[in-house]
Amino acid sequence: MHEPWWKRSTVYQIYPKSFNDTTGSGKGDLQGVIEKLDYLKEVGVDMIWLTPIYQSPQRDNGYDISDYYKVDPAYGTMEDLENLISGLHERDMKLMMDIVINHTSTEHEWFAQASASKDSPYRDYYIWRDPQENGEPNNWVSKFGGSAWSLEEQSNQYYLHLFDQTQADLNWENEKVRQDLFKMMNFWAEKGLDGFRLDVINLVSKVQSFPSDHDAPDGQYGKQYYTDGPRIHEYMHEMNQAVFTPNGLVTVGEMSSTSLAACQQYTKPDAKELDMTFNFHHLKVDYEDGQKWTDGELEFIKLKQILSDWQIGLHEVGGWNALFWCNHDQPRIVSRFGDDGEYRTVSAKMLGTVLHMMQGTPYIYQGEEIGMTDPKFSHIAQYKDVETHNAYRNLKDTGMAEDQVLKIIQGRSRDNSRTPMQWNGKENAGFTDGIPWIAAASNYPSINVEKALEDKESIFYHYQKLIRLRKDYDIITHGNYEPLCMDDEHVFCYERKWNGEKLLVVANFFGNEVEFSYPKESAAKAEILLSNYKDSSSDYRKIKLRPYEAVIYHSKA
Repeated sequence: MHEPWWKRSTVYQIYPKSFNDTTGSGKGDLQGVIEKLDYLKEVGVDMIWLTPIYQSPQRDNGYDISDYYKVDPAYGTMEDLENLISGLHERDMKLMMDIVINHTSTEHEWFAQASASKDSPYRDYYIWRDPQENGEPNNWVSKFGGSAWSLEEQSNQYYLHLFDQTQADLNWENEKVRQDLFKMMNFWAEKGLDGFRLDVINLVSKVQSFPSDHDAPDGQYGKQYYTDGPRIHEYMHEMNQAVFTPNGLVTVGEMSSTSLAACQQYTKPDAKELDMTFNFHHLKVDYEDGQKWTDGELEFIKLKQILSDWQIGLHEVGGWNALFWCNHDQPRIVSRFGDDGEYRTVSAKMLGTVLHMMQGTPYIYQGEEIGMTDPKFSHIAQYKDVETHNAYRNLKDTGMAEDQVLKIIQGRSRDNSRTPMQWNGKENAGFTDGIPWIAAASNYPSINVEKALEDKESIFYHYQKLIRLRKDYDIITHGNYEPLCMDDEHVFCYERKWNGEKLLVVANFFGNEVEFSYPKESAAKAEILLSNYKDSSSDYRKIKLRPYEAVIYHSKA
């Protein structure tokens, strides 16, 4: 059986700005990543994904690229990046780079040329429309709030930006745009990188009539006209043939508001589009009425249903999941779905266990492997994220009290995951000798890498074991997925079966003790592959599960 290497691999996401600062600037850099390569090797990961390090005005932390061919001096030099690639390869690890090709910064030379004249050959690199009744061309809204259109006064035309007004959407209908992007991606492939993570890639094809939207219950007007748009699969296949396949690159697409059917098409092998996709449906199960900026509670049954539907749906077509709880845009999972107080260690291990035994390629976000938590900042000035500040103003404008607004921000802000990596108990968590661009979480003296490495029962070593199990047991890669006890309001339970083997995962998702009864006939005892308690029962037929207890059982099917 031919099996791509990435099907048994684990990827580690690095947000370089917050990872490790070697210059005292208060911001992390590429040398800081190089300095920690042996640590990453010890974690056991096979590949690192680096969020954007290209030249950028940093309005959206590098997702607003002003020059695709240059490394931003804040992170270092091209030589630093080349040294990082060789350092990874020497350790038998690989590099995935983040690429943003739905939009560029308005400081990109293409946009400067495009906005200078309607006659510029670069005008058609972006999406321009005339005003309608002296206003925006339609009612589409930006993902960051407000209109998705901004007026360029000199020409009296609006340009589209699905994100910040300094992030102008590229016009993928223009073949020259696509060719220039593919040329640029091939440039990076020649540098020796091993894969791309494609930012909001399913938004690049828009319905060309740009109609106003009158059916958006979540208030995201326009979404149905640019999500998984009319030419998206054509574009993905074209990019695959021009860039991915010739260079042997692994790819993961970030899919905003996508559908299972669309991701089956993106990832089924014969489509030759993408290797795997990120979807976010499982991380919206605590959104009240679909709204992010609310103080909603976890809908546990819904979480189980979504994860199970995607496991089964992609397995059916030979597609592939990118498995994740955390990234640079999401709160810390132990604060969100676990318990970041008394049960921080066992709940973090439980969450890792549930995810890592599913079919797909797991992604670990920096600090997740030591159970880093949300910082719970007490004042809006401590937050740096543009989306967070927009949400703060919008919530305040509704008349909501300051303490309630802050409570929502504390649970939802993207900055929850962007605080400095906690290396040790020294000042600024060992991240910098300077003044950090954003404060470290105040619990860094007790939650840090140094302490985790000293404690053989730490979250770090549990993650290390999960990574190892994926390499040692074929069933984790190849087995089917069967959800069990879907109506149970406390237990997440599923089976994997393959080649005469069975893997059973049983996890108590909550902080109270619960009883679990295996719902099928079985006399078999099983081997425990891993548990987050030392003395879990080897008889899975009836178990008293302690708070956040999670056990992986292995037996003959």
